[in-house]
Amino acid sequence: MKVLYLLFAVFLLLFQATSGSADPLFADTVECRSQGKFCRVGVCPPTFAATGTCHGGIMNCCSK
Repeated sequence: MKVLYLLFAVFLLLFQATSGSADPLFADTVECRSQGKFCRVGVCPPTFAATGTCHGGIMNCCSK
């Protein structure tokens, strides 16, 4: 029975999703992030300006 706990822990480690491992699917998202900017749904925060789009035009690309 104790082996099941160990096996469960091993499965959790093996099948754990790593954050940030997915490649961006949209070219505009890659371009925005490569320039040090970030993507945001809706308006950009104060002191930031929308300089383009991300995720195929759904999100704004915000820069300082």
